Amino acid sequence: MEILWVLTALALLSMILLPVLLRRRAGIQRVAPGTPDAADPANYGFVRQEELDIRMPGPDQDLLDVLNLVQRTQDYRAAAQLLAGTEKESEERWQRVQAFAGAASLELQQRPGGVSETPGGQWLRVWRAEAPKDPGGAAVQAEFLVQQAWRTSTPGTDDFRIIMEEAKAACAQAALLAPGDPIPYIIELSVARGLAYPQPEFEQLWLKILDRAPAHMGAHLAALHYWCEKWHGSRVLAYSFAEAAAARAPQGSLLAAMPLFAVFEHLPEVNLVRSFYQSEVVTKAVHGALFAVQAARPDDPMLAHVRHLLVFFLVRSERWAEAMAQLIHIDGHVGALPWTLSPDPAAEFAVYRALAVAGYEANGGSPATLLH
Repeated sequence: MEILWVLTALALLSMILLPVLLRRRAGIQRVAPGTPDAADPANYGFVRQEELDIRMPGPDQDLLDVLNLVQRTQDYRAAAQLLAGTEKESEERWQRVQAFAGAASLELQQRPGGVSETPGGQWLRVWRAEAPKDPGGAAVQAEFLVQQAWRTSTPGTDDFRIIMEEAKAACAQAALLAPGDPIPYIIELSVARGLAYPQPEFEQLWLKILDRAPAHMGAHLAALHYWCEKWHGSRVLAYSFAEAAAARAPQGSLLAAMPLFAVFEHLPEVNLVRSFYQSEVVTKAVHGALFAVQAARPDDPMLAHVRHLLVFFLVRSERWAEAMAQLIHIDGHVGALPWTLSPDPAAEFAVYRALAVAGYEANGGSPATLLH
C-alpha cells in the first residue's frame, strides 16, 4: 500500500524520539533517556508493547478461548460450535470467520509440512472432510483461500488467479449451504477485487449483501476497497460510496464513520504535513466518526475498528486529549487498521500511543485528568 513506507519511516523516526519525549506546555521536547518527567504510557495503565494482542481489534474472549483450544488440540469442533451459535448476519460472526481462517493460514505459513511434518491448519482440512455441509466450515474455508491468495502470491499472477478462482467456487458452495447468510458474499467482495470484476458484476454481488445485511459495517469496508483509486474505482467513487453509506446509516450505526475510512484509503503519498490532517475533508470525516462512536452500542463489534482509525487521525491532527479518550477503550488489542499495515503492528500502535501521551501531557494533561 502506498502509505506503508511513510508509516514505516514515521515509526523508525519515532522510535528514536519517543524514549526522550518530555511533557511541556510549550510543546513536546526531546530530553535525555530516563528523565523523570518523560511521558510514560504505563502511567495510564496501558499494556506493554510486547503484550499487545495483534490478532483482533478488541476483546472477544469466547473467540480467544476457542482459538487457543483448536490450535492446541487441532480439533475443529469447538470452532464449529462457536460459529453455529453466532448470529449469521452479525459483525461478530464475520470477524470470527476471519479469525479462524487467519489462524489456519498463519499456521500453514509457519508449518508448510513435509515428509515428516503435518502441515499447519490441518484442523480446517479435517473440518471440511468430516462436516462438508457445515456452513461455518465452508465459510472459513472460503475466507482461508482468500487470505492465502493475498498472503502467498501477487495480484495479476497465474498463482493468484488460480487461488482466487478456487475461493470464488468455495464462496458459491458456502452460499448454497446457508441461504440468507451474507458471509459468503462478503468474502466474495475480496475475490471481486482480486479478480477485477466489472462494475456491473460487482454491483450485483453488492445487492445480494444489501438484501441480507444492509447495515453490515464489515461488508461496507470490504466493498470500499473495490471502489478505491488503487483498485477498480476512483477517489470520487470511493468517497461517494462512503458518504452514501453514512447518509443512510440507521440510528446508532457505525456506518457514519465510513468517510473516515475513505479518507484513509486515499491519503497522499507524502502526508506528513500537519495542515492536511487539519483540512476540512479530514476534520469533517473525523467528526462523523466521533459522532458514530458516541452513538454506537458499547458492545458493537466494529466499535474498536473505528476507534483505532480515530487514534491515527487524532494524533496526526494533534488532538491529544481526544486521542487519549479513544486509547483508553482499545488499548491491549491492535489487530485493526492502520496498525496491521505495518510489519510490526504492536510497535506502530505504541508509537502513536506514546505520541498521544506526550502531547496530552505537554498540554497539561495527566492520569488524574483523563476521564474513563
